[in-house]
Amino acid sequence: MPRPPRRRRICRMPCVDAFCPRDCPNGEPVLMTLDEYEALRLVDLENRTHEQCAAQMDISRSTVQEICESARRKVASCLVYGKPLVIAGGSYRVCDGRELLQCGRCCGGTVPVRTVPTENESGGESKMRIAVTYDNGQVFQHFGHTEQLKLYDVADGKVVHSEVVDTNGSGHGALAGFLIQHGVDVLICGGIGGGAQMALAQVGVRLYGGVQGDADAAVNALLAGNLDYNPDVRCNHHDHEHGEGGHTCGDHGCGQHGCH
Repeated sequence: MPRPPRRRRICRMPCVDAFCPRDCPNGEPVLMTLDEYEALRLVDLENRTHEQCAAQMDISRSTVQEICESARRKVASCLVYGKPLVIAGGSYRVCDGRELLQCGRCCGGTVPVRTVPTENESGGESKMRIAVTYDNGQVFQHFGHTEQLKLYDVADGKVVHSEVVDTNGSGHGALAGFLIQHGVDVLICGGIGGGAQMALAQVGVRLYGGVQGDADAAVNALLAGNLDYNPDVRCNHHDHEHGEGGHTCGDHGCGQHGCH
């Protein structure tokens, strides 16, 4: 079993976590992880060497180079193609101001993007926001075609608030940015393609796919630790017709057989 990726130390969270070009169409956002943002801040803004950045983020110099190259490509893509940029997720831990000897130059006080702590932050029980692909009370079976999501705010293991929001016609990739903009930590859905799964993993949204039935019941089952889901769920029919006379994921339940 492969070891989990090393969490990169972040000493300053972004004050602004999303950017959008003026007068641009609603394109698919580019998703920059928080560790990419931190490496870009240290190397390109503060003019640190890769060795200094590596020491502060508690990673290797080669990893710093890889992260910086990825972050720069994303910034270039936004500038050239006029795409929105969302900064969120990644494999990281937030410096609590007590790691001066380890990172060498700790900022001492970070400004989190979100006020609700996530599992990446230390201390106390995490609050979280769960999203469910939603249609008339049920878990909708095609992630990329969902017109609504139901959002659940959870504290101390209980749902304290819920609301239904429209996705405004977001496509497969754009939905990942939509989830981040709404502060979602966990997604429950039916069928979902591999590309969308990668986008969610990149921004740190935990996925529970292959779920069917009542949306509220699914959330309660997740909180109780007995949600029936498929960790290998796939839906590879995104290029097929989903309308009349074509393949409709909802008709056969992509969540049930995984669309292999």
